[in-house]
Amino acid sequence: MTHPAQQVALVLTTFGVGQAMSVARVLVNERLAACVNVLPAMTSIYRWEGAVQQDDEEQVVIKTSTDRLADLESRLRQLHPYELPEFLVITADAGAEAYLKWVGVSTHDVPA
Repeated sequence: MTHPAQQVALVLTTFGVGQAMSVARVLVNERLAACVNVLPAMTSIYRWEGAVQQDDEEQVVIKTSTDRLADLESRLRQLHPYELPEFLVITADAGAEAYLKWVGVSTHDVPA
C-alpha cells in the first residue's frame, strides 16, 4: 500500500555523546521516524539553572510525518536522559514527491 505524500517535519534534538544511537533505533523501529541522523560530536554552550554550561553533545535530525509529531515528542521524552530535551520542529515546505511518500510509508503501519 502506498501513502500519499505526507507533510514532512524535521525535528532537532541533542544527546550526550554516545546516547543517541540507541534512541534513534527505537524511534525508527516504532515508526515514529523514517530516518534519524546522528551528527558528529560538537561542543554546546548554554545557560541552565542560572549558570553557563558546556558539554559535548551530538546533534540529531529526525525525519518524520507531521501527524506523528505528538507521539514522537512523547516517546522522546520517555527515552531522553535530559530533564528538558531540545525538540524543535521545522516543517518541510517542499521536497521530492518520492521522498515525501517514503517518509509517510516509513512512519505508518503497513498492512500485511
